[in-house]
Amino acid sequence: MKRRVATRWIAAGATAVAAAAITLALPLSSASAADNLSLNGGADGSSKAAGTSYGNVKDGSTSTYWAPAGTTGYVSVKWSSATTVSSAVIRQASGGGSISAWRLLDADNGAVLANGSGSPSTITFASTSLKKLTFDITGASGAPRIAEFETYASGGSGPTTGPTTGPTTSPPSNPGTPTGVWPTSTGSVSISGTVNVSGTFDGGMKTYCCIGDGSQSESQDPMFSIANGGTLQNVILGSPAGDGVHCEGTCTIRNVWWNDIGEDAATFKSTSGGTSYVIGGGAKSGSDKTFQHNGNGTVNISGFYLDGAGKLYRACGNCSSSYERHVVIDNVLLSDIDMVAGINTNWGDTAIITRVTISNSSSAVVCGEYKGVAKGSEPTYLGEGWNDGNCKVNKSDITYK
Repeated sequence: MKRRVATRWIAAGATAVAAAAITLALPLSSASAADNLSLNGGADGSSKAAGTSYGNVKDGSTSTYWAPAGTTGYVSVKWSSATTVSSAVIRQASGGGSISAWRLLDADNGAVLANGSGSPSTITFASTSLKKLTFDITGASGAPRIAEFETYASGGSGPTTGPTTGPTTSPPSNPGTPTGVWPTSTGSVSISGTVNVSGTFDGGMKTYCCIGDGSQSESQDPMFSIANGGTLQNVILGSPAGDGVHCEGTCTIRNVWWNDIGEDAATFKSTSGGTSYVIGGGAKSGSDKTFQHNGNGTVNISGFYLDGAGKLYRACGNCSSSYERHVVIDNVLLSDIDMVAGINTNWGDTAIITRVTISNSSSAVVCGEYKGVAKGSEPTYLGEGWNDGNCKVNKSDITYK
């Protein structure tokens, strides 16, 4: 093992539930009016378009609506005392943008109760006692119009549909729980330079090899370069893998495995916001960072297995451009690491971390807070954060083995 260098809440990634259909301006049934918990609550949110109101999502009428000031934003229903909720119904009014990605949050602690792609209708999740529930829209074609945000103690009055695949840049309904079992290669593909990916590239679980020298040199080319909106899936990267994978914009990396991390497994370079996804897969034999976030926006990591590295994720602390960056980490299995995530609090970075199992790393830092600096200097480590303004993580979400 090589010596390692310890170097807004947005939401995302725990138990995902995706639903395809939307309900447009449907009348509410008497049963709905009786059982809809939102009718007795209040409402607030992130922003609102002119002429709309947060309260419109809980007034029992589909003729009024709330819309964010842009294509993304969130709206919440809230109660004065803890209320048990296990489902929500989103009724979307006609004329607004189409939702492409969303999350449902326990706003009391930032936990992700559900997420998905496409416009949801009925969302079910584990029964939860809370004072505030948030519907967070993280991707849309335009400003969506939410007529009603109904909440129920059980079930729901809206139509329920099964999960759909959705756009390739959105996560599936369930990335699965990592087991630590490495996949079997179905063959080998020899490459001599970077493979450029646009659209979806499916490697069929073959091992692609090799470029670079396996060192920490940042001058190496990536093995795969993914264009904005692209997907790389079902690939094993042999060793050496150069500078791994580069996401030039937002991207999806699904069921991709690194036999040796090398310099970085993947680097996220988008400067236009949005969310990139790492879904399933795994990596091993790293020296420092696994996922390097150089651009802005959000990186969502779920169902991932890591064996031996300094960090699972690092928001760049001394790149040529400084950005606010966010990471969502859920349902990961990590062994022999120094840190789960490193973020820069002075730039407004956040980390939401849930369902993490750590083995052979009893002293590992879960959420490391740094002071980012200009290129050419080294970031200052400030300490470990727990459930504060930047590190959204509870100790109960971390299991040590």
